[in-house]
Amino acid sequence: MSPTTVADVVVDGLHRAGTPRIFGVPGRGAQLLLVEAARRRGLSVVLAHDEAAACVMAAVTGDLVSAPGAALAAPGPGVAAAATGVARAILDRSPMILVTDRHPENVHGCKASLFVQAASASHWTAHAGQLAMTEPRGPVHLDVPAEVAGAPAVPLATASRPEPLPPPDPRVLDEAGRLLAGASRPVLIAGLQCRSATDAQWLRALAEALPAPVLVTLRAKGILPDPHPLMLGVLTAGGAEAELLGRADLIVALGLDAIEASPAFWMTTAPLLHLAPSPATGEWHRPVVPVVGEIALTIEELAPRLRGRARADWDVAELDRLKRALRPLQGGAAGRPGPERVTRLAREATPAGTIAALDAGPYAAAVAASWDAVAPGEFLASYGPATTGFALPAAIAAHLVHPERRVVCFTGGEGFLAALSELPTATRLRAPIVVIALADGSFDAPEVVRVGQRFDVPSAAADSEAAFAQALTKALRTDGPALIAAWP
Repeated sequence: MSPTTVADVVVDGLHRAGTPRIFGVPGRGAQLLLVEAARRRGLSVVLAHDEAAACVMAAVTGDLVSAPGAALAAPGPGVAAAATGVARAILDRSPMILVTDRHPENVHGCKASLFVQAASASHWTAHAGQLAMTEPRGPVHLDVPAEVAGAPAVPLATASRPEPLPPPDPRVLDEAGRLLAGASRPVLIAGLQCRSATDAQWLRALAEALPAPVLVTLRAKGILPDPHPLMLGVLTAGGAEAELLGRADLIVALGLDAIEASPAFWMTTAPLLHLAPSPATGEWHRPVVPVVGEIALTIEELAPRLRGRARADWDVAELDRLKRALRPLQGGAAGRPGPERVTRLAREATPAGTIAALDAGPYAAAVAASWDAVAPGEFLASYGPATTGFALPAAIAAHLVHPERRVVCFTGGEGFLAALSELPTATRLRAPIVVIALADGSFDAPEVVRVGQRFDVPSAAADSEAAFAQALTKALRTDGPALIAAWP
């Protein structure tokens, strides 16, 4: 039996942290040693075309499985290429570990840069896993030089997950309960730290018990099913939700990160109650009562403090009117495949549990408002810079986490070109992803189709609703990825 190496110890630490697979590009040195160790451990390795896409796949995987995703970056150009993916993970608060080979400098924006030696491999790998998952979550840099990766090492049983948070302070809970009990028109806003299945159950119970309308940020979409009468829509910059927030006498922020909302949302006299697993940050975010703890446990502890309170004074007809105002009109000429109509047709044609991934672009708000998600993790989007090119790698990651589900990728000409190199990755994995390229002024439909066909991906253009519906039906029968260019 060959001796245990540092690469084995690093891979074992990732496995114990819950990492389901490692993403990277074909490389050499420490990368090859880590890949070999992963295969010995039974941890799958997925090769991407470039490090930026590998980082997106790792970050999205981390979000979906609530464990650190892992990506490998080769020295020099590999680390530089990974920078965009790391930047997305930073702003999206995605748990990820970027493993480099002989990169002694800190990686900008990561929560920490940790440098592995043979004697410290178990410790620093475990610490990386803990740190990536500690709220607010984010990427951690772990450097494993090639000459260290192959050295013998002794594995140690070190905890790779952070300790559970302590229960919320009972005195603060009492104050929060009094604030909620005294509100006649509360509004709930759910953010990216409120996305677990348990959080979803308790948020729904709170919304229905009050009752109170719910807004979500882009990253929290699905925490309350979109068809639910109290689910009003996605919080946007200066959107129609301003009327709702203006009428509220209490805003309850659940897991809302400062990066998800601008100060304009809080230009109101309504007090703010902040419930989250980490303290509120940002000068604009000044909660009247900050409750730090697990969101599900916090709501559970608040429940007995709300017994006997008067029900909220929201008018059902008024909430329905506000909800319709937040959903975009179909737009465009009759029969033309505008982004709203295309999104709704795609949602109607796909089964429950289908996952949507979204690129940035002029169509993004319409897609986010038109796609009905009914559970956390069914809608993937990024806040990061240059988010065009995010959707396809994210869709590939979603397929690997949920191979039994269909995935729909909404992009534009620019986003399609940015992620074009990952089409062969999707084909190699036989990922059932329908890529829908929407008009954004950067590309025309025939050229998109020609590019898709060049990669042996079934491709079609659709300039009408009927043509789109026909192309979608065919795409959903494809064993692997398919492409539809929907141009009105």
